[in-house]
Amino acid sequence: MLAPKKTKYRKAQKGRNCGLAWRGSNVSFGDYGLQVLEPGRITARQIEAARMAIQRHVKRAGKLWIRVFPALPVTKKPLEVRMGGGKGSPEEWVCPVRPGKVLYELAGVTEPVAREAFRLAGHKLPLACRFTERSAL
Repeated sequence: MLAPKKTKYRKAQKGRNCGLAWRGSNVSFGDYGLQVLEPGRITARQIEAARMAIQRHVKRAGKLWIRVFPALPVTKKPLEVRMGGGKGSPEEWVCPVRPGKVLYELAGVTEPVAREAFRLAGHKLPLACRFTERSAL
Protein backbone atom coordinates (compact mmCIF):
# COMPACT_ATOMS: atom_id res chain seq x y z
CA MET A 1 0.00 0.00 0.00
CA LEU A 2 1.21 3.51 -0.78
CA ALA A 3 2.17 5.71 2.18
CA PRO A 4 4.87 8.32 2.75
CA LYS A 5 8.05 7.20 4.49
CA LYS A 6 8.17 10.32 6.64
CA THR A 7 6.01 13.40 7.12
CA LYS A 8 6.66 16.71 8.81
CA TYR A 9 3.53 16.43 10.95
CA ARG A 10 1.74 13.29 12.12
CA LYS A 11 -1.78 14.71 11.76
CA ALA A 12 -3.08 17.11 9.10
CA GLN A 13 -6.09 19.37 8.79
CA LYS A 14 -8.78 18.64 6.23
CA GLY A 15 -8.26 21.67 4.00
CA ARG A 16 -10.44 22.73 1.05
CA ASN A 17 -10.36 21.12 -2.38
CA CYS A 18 -11.82 23.66 -4.81
CA GLY A 19 -11.03 24.61 -8.39
CA LEU A 20 -9.68 22.65 -11.33
CA ALA A 21 -6.42 20.74 -11.68
CA TRP A 22 -4.00 22.71 -13.81
CA ARG A 23 -0.94 20.65 -12.98
CA GLY A 24 -1.13 16.99 -13.93
CA SER A 25 -4.11 17.42 -16.25
CA ASN A 26 -2.37 16.23 -19.44
CA VAL A 27 -1.25 12.78 -20.52
CA SER A 28 2.52 13.25 -20.26
CA PHE A 29 4.17 9.83 -20.06
CA GLY A 30 1.96 7.23 -21.73
CA ASP A 31 -0.44 7.19 -24.68
CA TYR A 32 -3.73 6.88 -22.75
CA GLY A 33 -4.89 8.22 -19.40
CA LEU A 34 -7.66 8.00 -16.81
CA GLN A 35 -8.84 11.49 -15.88
CA VAL A 36 -11.01 12.31 -12.87
CA LEU A 37 -14.09 14.53 -13.38
CA GLU A 38 -15.09 15.34 -9.78
CA PRO A 39 -13.29 16.75 -6.75
CA GLY A 40 -12.69 14.35 -3.89
CA ARG A 41 -10.24 12.18 -2.00
CA ILE A 42 -8.87 8.83 -3.15
CA THR A 43 -7.48 6.47 -0.53
CA ALA A 44 -4.33 4.39 -0.88
CA ARG A 45 -6.47 1.23 -0.98
CA GLN A 46 -8.53 2.56 -3.89
CA ILE A 47 -5.38 3.56 -5.82
CA GLU A 48 -3.99 0.07 -5.34
CA ALA A 49 -7.27 -1.66 -6.25
CA ALA A 50 -7.54 0.32 -9.50
CA ARG A 51 -3.88 -0.40 -10.31
CA MET A 52 -4.45 -4.13 -9.84
CA ALA A 53 -7.55 -4.03 -12.07
CA ILE A 54 -5.59 -2.31 -14.86
CA GLN A 55 -2.61 -4.67 -14.66
CA ARG A 56 -4.84 -7.74 -14.49
CA HIS A 57 -6.68 -6.70 -17.66
CA VAL A 58 -3.58 -5.83 -19.72
CA LYS A 59 -1.90 -9.03 -18.46
CA ARG A 60 1.10 -6.98 -17.27
CA ALA A 61 1.84 -5.84 -20.83
CA GLY A 62 2.83 -2.26 -21.52
CA LYS A 63 3.91 0.34 -18.98
CA LEU A 64 1.71 1.88 -16.28
CA TRP A 65 2.31 5.20 -14.53
CA ILE A 66 0.53 6.19 -11.31
CA ARG A 67 0.29 9.99 -11.24
CA VAL A 68 -1.15 10.39 -7.72
CA PHE A 69 0.31 9.68 -4.28
CA PRO A 70 -1.57 9.53 -0.96
CA ALA A 71 0.34 11.94 1.28
CA LEU A 72 -2.48 13.28 3.49
CA PRO A 73 -3.22 11.40 6.74
CA VAL A 74 -6.85 10.95 7.77
CA THR A 75 -7.52 10.50 11.46
CA LYS A 76 -10.37 8.57 13.03
CA LYS A 77 -11.53 8.18 16.60
CA PRO A 78 -12.47 4.75 17.93
CA LEU A 79 -16.08 3.62 17.87
CA GLU A 80 -18.35 4.68 20.74
CA VAL A 81 -16.03 7.34 22.11
CA ARG A 82 -17.56 10.49 23.57
CA MET A 83 -16.91 13.98 22.21
CA GLY A 84 -13.68 15.67 23.24
CA GLY A 85 -10.40 14.07 24.13
CA GLY A 86 -8.49 15.48 21.21
CA LYS A 87 -8.00 14.40 17.65
CA GLY A 88 -7.96 10.72 16.72
CA SER A 89 -4.98 8.74 15.50
CA PRO A 90 -4.04 8.51 11.80
CA GLU A 91 -5.84 5.58 10.18
CA GLU A 92 -5.40 5.92 6.40
CA TRP A 93 -3.68 7.96 3.70
CA VAL A 94 -5.54 9.85 0.98
CA CYS A 95 -4.76 11.93 -2.08
CA PRO A 96 -6.99 14.97 -2.67
CA VAL A 97 -7.75 15.30 -6.40
CA ARG A 98 -9.39 18.06 -8.42
CA PRO A 99 -11.37 17.71 -11.65
CA GLY A 100 -9.05 17.19 -14.62
CA LYS A 101 -6.26 15.35 -12.80
CA VAL A 102 -4.83 12.33 -14.67
CA LEU A 103 -4.62 9.40 -12.24
CA TYR A 104 -3.09 6.66 -14.39
CA GLU A 105 -1.30 6.53 -17.73
CA LEU A 106 -0.74 3.52 -19.94
CA ALA A 107 1.53 2.87 -22.92
CA GLY A 108 2.40 -0.15 -25.03
CA VAL A 109 -1.16 -1.51 -25.44
CA THR A 110 -3.88 -0.98 -28.03
CA GLU A 111 -6.65 1.58 -27.50
CA PRO A 112 -9.52 -0.92 -26.93
CA VAL A 113 -7.46 -2.76 -24.30
CA ALA A 114 -6.54 0.50 -22.53
CA ARG A 115 -10.13 1.76 -22.70
CA GLU A 116 -11.48 -1.44 -21.11
CA ALA A 117 -8.71 -1.50 -18.46
CA PHE A 118 -9.50 2.08 -17.43
CA ARG A 119 -13.24 1.31 -17.41
CA LEU A 120 -12.60 -1.51 -14.94
CA ALA A 121 -10.34 0.73 -12.85
CA GLY A 122 -12.97 3.47 -12.77
CA HIS A 123 -15.35 1.10 -10.98
CA LYS A 124 -12.82 0.83 -8.13
CA LEU A 125 -12.69 4.60 -7.62
CA PRO A 126 -15.25 6.75 -5.77
CA LEU A 127 -15.20 9.53 -8.41
CA ALA A 128 -16.38 9.77 -12.00
CA CYS A 129 -13.55 9.25 -14.49
CA ARG A 130 -13.05 9.36 -18.24
CA PHE A 131 -10.65 7.92 -20.79
CA THR A 132 -8.23 10.41 -22.39
CA GLU A 133 -5.50 10.20 -25.00
CA ARG A 134 -2.28 12.08 -25.48
CA SER A 135 -2.95 15.34 -27.32
CA ALA A 136 -1.45 15.86 -30.79
CA LEU A 137 0.47 18.98 -29.69
